[in-house]
Amino acid sequence: MLQSAHNSEQLQVKNLATNNHIHVYRYENGISKQIGTGVVHESSVALTVNTETWLTFMCTPVQLEALAVGFLYNEGVISRRDEVADVRLCEHGDNVDVWLTHDAEQPKHWRRTSGCTGGVTAATEGRGMKGEGGRREAEGGGLRLAPEQVCRLSDMLLSSQQLYRETGGVHTSSLSDGDKIIITAEDIGRHNTLDKIAGLCLLQNIWPEQRILLTTGRISSEMLQKAARLGTAAVISRTAPSSLSIQMAESLGITLIGYARRDRFNVYAHEERLVKSDK
Repeated sequence: MLQSAHNSEQLQVKNLATNNHIHVYRYENGISKQIGTGVVHESSVALTVNTETWLTFMCTPVQLEALAVGFLYNEGVISRRDEVADVRLCEHGDNVDVWLTHDAEQPKHWRRTSGCTGGVTAATEGRGMKGEGGRREAEGGGLRLAPEQVCRLSDMLLSSQQLYRETGGVHTSSLSDGDKIIITAEDIGRHNTLDKIAGLCLLQNIWPEQRILLTTGRISSEMLQKAARLGTAAVISRTAPSSLSIQMAESLGITLIGYARRDRFNVYAHEERLVKSDK
């Protein structure tokens, strides 16, 4: 049986928001005053696969089981939930052990990503795109987006930023079915948020028919590849995509939207999914 981490993760989030409290000096209008504030934790957490240590995540220490399983999923090491025999976070919180139902060879070369926390990947474009949540078709299952829907989803992403409101300094990503938020993950690393979402989808068997990825992070090629692995038809970011992610979105049939705000956004790939408002 897979170990449930719901209660421990809730406790970790609470600790991040309340126990890591410090005093700082705030300067405002030329006046200094001391205030209390929360600071997000940054931790190093090792990933062990079948008793072999693979790498170390620099991450926010919540949803760590999901991070480990989601990373293996997004890297193409696993494709289905039943390939995971067990996953456990050690009592000190600095190592996640994953046992698979099959042998897995650690990649010989990890490529450092453009992530702000020094993420790594061994995946390449096109490798491991199909899995339990893999893309069904380039048309994205017939998804259509109204402009006001894009702006509403962007606002919903901001409303889901629980840890960010407490501490700042983290990225937030959410998976939506186009109507509501299904899963949300927060982390100092934008890549980690997508691994956590993948892990939660896999461990909880949550795969909505329509999948729209929302994120506060910049869309690099690695972010776009993880989004494709999740089977998303559209990616909506609060900031910008890279040139390579735009090319990948075009070839993979993913609508790519950036700089999404309350009343505006840019469409970088597959604008044909945007439909006129009924209003």
